[in-house]
Amino acid sequence: MTDTQHQTMRRVLRREIAGTIGLLTDEQDFTAMRRYRTFAFDDHTTYLKQVEFLLRTLAAEGSHTTVALFDPEEYAEFCAESGLEPDAPASRTRFTAELATTGPTIPYDGQPLGELVPDLVDEAVRKATWEYATTLLARIGNCASCGEDIGRVSFVRASHLLSRVLDTADRGALHLVCSVAAAPETLVAVLRADDDTAGANRLDESEALEFTTVLALGIATRSAGGLVMRTTAPETTDRVYGWRLRGEDLEPLTAAEVFDAYCTDADSGDLVSPESGVDYCEPPDLGEGGPRTRHAH
Repeated sequence: MTDTQHQTMRRVLRREIAGTIGLLTDEQDFTAMRRYRTFAFDDHTTYLKQVEFLLRTLAAEGSHTTVALFDPEEYAEFCAESGLEPDAPASRTRFTAELATTGPTIPYDGQPLGELVPDLVDEAVRKATWEYATTLLARIGNCASCGEDIGRVSFVRASHLLSRVLDTADRGALHLVCSVAAAPETLVAVLRADDDTAGANRLDESEALEFTTVLALGIATRSAGGLVMRTTAPETTDRVYGWRLRGEDLEPLTAAEVFDAYCTDADSGDLVSPESGVDYCEPPDLGEGGPRTRHAH
């Protein structure tokens, strides 16, 4: 076999290999990695340009690449627990391989890095929110009076409520936001859905799981919270409505309450102009029934 044939085979094999790149998304994390002698970059902007060039090159070669969020603190902990030398490229490679299976990742599909980075950060926030809410649910334990696992029955109740919300929604694209008061800050989960040709909702399973978990935490802890839905369909006015969380139930918000919530800046409290072509309205009736929790606080 000639050298040219060997090179051709290697190029073919390279296209069969899926890879992961650990990305330092912000200046602070980049600066933290500069303390390692073997980390070759000294300018974050140049580093990002080189990463983007590499991603484009791999894509042009037909390789599938995912981008993972590289956290210097988690890397240092990983090296300490694994007995690895942190100031070594091989250790960074080992950590990145671990991120491919456990950390937040985004597939590279040719999008500019300026679009990919916010998506990667959002994915990391989603994963952290879900892990935190799951941990809190698991710690609640059993009800002292009935013996039920509070986290489990709250999750079942949250699943039922979400199902009712989706079943009663208008046809079209749905954007659903759930917020639950928790320490040290409010937890927020987002769920998007679209109709398929049969009228059923198409959901991202990971988003649905995260959304249900956050709602379940609010139910289990009897925390203040709320849920807002926005529906969008061709040639119709967008509709926005919502509910406040009351124990294990969703209490409808009035149209005026929804309008006030949407037209008030969450940080400053200042009024903002309402969107044109949006109908702030009362939600549909979710009906009664469904599984309920029996624990009391």
